Amino acid sequence: MTPIGIMLSLLSVIGAMTMDHGDIGSLFKLSSMILVVGGSMGAASAGFSLGRLKRIPRALFKVIKPSKGPDTRATISTLLDMAKEARSNPLILEEMKTDDQFLKKGIQLIISTSDSERVRELLTAEIDGLRSRHQAATKFFSDMAGFSPTFGIIGTVVGLIGVLGQLSSPDKLGPAIASAFTATLWGVLLANAVWLPIANRLHRLTEDEITYREMVVVGLLTMQLNSSTRELRDRLEAYLAPSERDQETTRPDQESPKAAA
Repeated sequence: MTPIGIMLSLLSVIGAMTMDHGDIGSLFKLSSMILVVGGSMGAASAGFSLGRLKRIPRALFKVIKPSKGPDTRATISTLLDMAKEARSNPLILEEMKTDDQFLKKGIQLIISTSDSERVRELLTAEIDGLRSRHQAATKFFSDMAGFSPTFGIIGTVVGLIGVLGQLSSPDKLGPAIASAFTATLWGVLLANAVWLPIANRLHRLTEDEITYREMVVVGLLTMQLNSSTRELRDRLEAYLAPSERDQETTRPDQESPKAAA
């Protein structure tokens, strides 16, 4: 939804401009757009290392590309199945296969050590590392949102300096002043309609991924403590909204009323 929201914001401004003045071309001044975009990008880049800057395009691609995010329900089902099978055959965990690298590492840890605190520390370190990496891209676009209005004002000041050189031609002052203020317009518009939405989207993706990984850690540690499947389910379903929880599914450690009869 992020690209759609950005387009809706930009089209709203363009539509309002067209309705009020009828001249949409006056919005698009190339020099103003270059100053705002280039200046904001340069100023934001100055605070980052080259290694971190190389990750920005990949992060931007994640925003543009539609993504469902982590499949929490599927992972809960996987963990419940693992716990159920591990009760009868603990060695089955060594044969478990998954495409989720974080889950795979967690399984290897609970197999190789019985120290739950050690497992928690190592997996928490992985989560902290992910948070640090993702925050770099979020901060980059947040910084651009902060710099963009300032460069817009700079562009307007530069334009007004040119206007002062045309005082001998009063008929040119109006269009020149209007043109100078397009830089401020683009500075504020890009900050609020593009850079901040991208930063907010990246922040949300990071939070979703961290919450998912925290759920995996809780599930693996609960399994390591050999807790009941019912307790494991309750702990995992706490990460789902009430409407997403499977209330009708019979718990693996319970018999259905019909079977009991």
